Amino acid sequence: MTAAKHIAVLGGAGGIGRALVAELSARGDDVVVLDLPVSLERHRPSVDALPVDIHSESSIAEAMRTLAVRSPSLDGFVNLAGYNSMIQPLAETGTDYFDDILSGNLRGVFLSTRAVLPLMTDNGSIVTVASGLAHYIRPGHGSYAAAKAGVIAMSRTFALELAPRIRVNIVAPGMVDTAFVRGGTGRSDESAENQMDMSRYTATIPFGRIAEPADVVGPITFLLDDASSYMTGQVLWVNGGAYMP
Repeated sequence: MTAAKHIAVLGGAGGIGRALVAELSARGDDVVVLDLPVSLERHRPSVDALPVDIHSESSIAEAMRTLAVRSPSLDGFVNLAGYNSMIQPLAETGTDYFDDILSGNLRGVFLSTRAVLPLMTDNGSIVTVASGLAHYIRPGHGSYAAAKAGVIAMSRTFALELAPRIRVNIVAPGMVDTAFVRGGTGRSDESAENQMDMSRYTATIPFGRIAEPADVVGPITFLLDDASSYMTGQVLWVNGGAYMP
């Protein structure tokens, strides 16, 4: 039986995050959630939780200081934080929105990954969640796609620079039926109408359905586990066969 691990999940109050935390907790891992205060209020985790704003370097530093007291050594760190609230052509995208999406989805990964490194144990695993849109470009998602493509490149750079002490891998899902498709947990009205044409999107998927959080949890836990101990800098595409790079 695999020994229990100490794992922090950034974005753990979101749809995929909640499913991941439940799975990790059920198998006996010690899990800490980091997320926006409003997200933690709406979806109170059943495990320890720390507030953090990925736009703020000082907020991330404070969260890591607190985490270091509670869990001075981490076996795993999962970065699920990310959002995109508009579908619009790049030519019609405002600079403020573009900057916000790159800050939240790319700069935030850089800041949080850099900040968590002193807590990671030897042979630790970092898993960053990107998006299939990073390579499978679709109109209307330019800002988000650019940010997630950057996340993959940056995660691979971390993988090279941190090897062999720490592994860094990426999970890149297609659309997952969570609050994300309505703007993101804590950043939108989660009961709002989905901006995507779900039936049209489903028709492009060989599996014939939209992904559920559990479909992404499995690949993440695999990359956290010793079963993937010889993998680093890799991307697992999770999309029901809709995109095969």
